[in-house]
Amino acid sequence: MSVNQAFILGAGLGTRLQPLTHVLPKPLVPLFHKPLAEWALDACEGVGCSRFAVNTHHLPEAWEGFGEGKEVGFFHEPDLLETGGGIKNIEAWVEDGPLLIHNGDIYSSMPLWKLAEAHANSNNTVTMALRSEGKAKHIALDDSGTRVCDIHFKCGRAKGTHVFSGIYIIERSLLAMIPANEKVSVIPALLELAENGRLGGVVIDEGEWLDLGDREAYVQAHCELEIGPHIHPDAQVEHGAKVINSVIGSGAVVKAGALVRDSVLWPNVRVEADADLDHCIIYSGKPIRGVQKGADL
Repeated sequence: MSVNQAFILGAGLGTRLQPLTHVLPKPLVPLFHKPLAEWALDACEGVGCSRFAVNTHHLPEAWEGFGEGKEVGFFHEPDLLETGGGIKNIEAWVEDGPLLIHNGDIYSSMPLWKLAEAHANSNNTVTMALRSEGKAKHIALDDSGTRVCDIHFKCGRAKGTHVFSGIYIIERSLLAMIPANEKVSVIPALLELAENGRLGGVVIDEGEWLDLGDREAYVQAHCELEIGPHIHPDAQVEHGAKVINSVIGSGAVVKAGALVRDSVLWPNVRVEADADLDHCIIYSGKPIRGVQKGADL
């Protein structure tokens, strides 16, 4: 079963990733040379999506050119509308049929066809993709293991056993359950569905799933994943520079004599010969010199 349309959530402030998010919205922060939101777009295309909506708030101009050549509609939120209000705000854009919603600040290689298949084979209004392991086990499944019966114990039915991945499929009918022109969470509507047995859940533990909301997780993902070249073909790492377990972006220059360990260099940065970088994120245009440990520069 394929899904034709997707909504990529791009309006978050990304406060936990500051100062990186002073220059880019969190969903546009690069992961292995591609914005996080582009990884999300690719995942949605993998289950048949050909039209996309993206909501924006912080630094909306940075989204220019995103999804070039694809059918992408942008919905700016001058004031953040939260998860429910953001969905309601694109109501006129949403066509009949299922809508895939994907957080823009996570990386996932989960087989989303399992989510699409589970939704198609149910009468659920919403089906959530879940993980068995993670820090925020707020989702409880009923005895069938296919329906969500509680979230944050708000229904008083069961305590959470699974983690919500930030990826789910909705039917257009959910939009009628969300008030218009309000800053509102989607959780009240989901709880109503859970009470009525119309909120599905499918556990997908295959593939990677990473919430890259803080710097530690962001650096760790670059040190552990193998989803692209560690050194971009357009980067210039001079002979005599040493790069260990790090990712070097397009147009970056690492001068001979520099040492870069467990670090992430964004495109077009410059690391001078006397630099010794350990666990750093280099994102600015200023030349980087000297010993730096755990720094964002």
